[in-house]
Amino acid sequence: MPRRSIALQDEIKQTRPFRSSAEEVVVSVLRTAAVMQRHLAQVVEAHGITIQQYNVLRILRGAGEAGLPTLAIRDRMVEEAAGITRLLDKLEAAGHVVRERCTPDRRQVLCHITPTGASLITSLDGPMIGL
Repeated sequence: MPRRSIALQDEIKQTRPFRSSAEEVVVSVLRTAAVMQRHLAQVVEAHGITIQQYNVLRILRGAGEAGLPTLAIRDRMVEEAAGITRLLDKLEAAGHVVRERCTPDRRQVLCHITPTGASLITSLDGPMIGL
């Protein structure tokens, strides 16, 4: 049995060997993602936001001055967010995002990052790159 299997098994306290290398790969990827997510959460939470809020701000920064409709933000999220409106409510209350209804289609809401939100996301660039 390869050494990496034993290390992963020890790390997750699994007593039986993996049934296949595919199962081991899946568990390894999931474990790595969970470890990274915990670390990222610590970085962004120190700045008063969640990973999902960080993702929204990152998306809106990339959209530039044009902004994006709410559903387009939801579709671009790395991690699925059922409560995109709630996420935007919190970001708007903190002054990181503004929303406006479109003139041609009043049902559509465009979201824009504010200078405060842009400053916050820029301040996270260094810590995120250093991971």
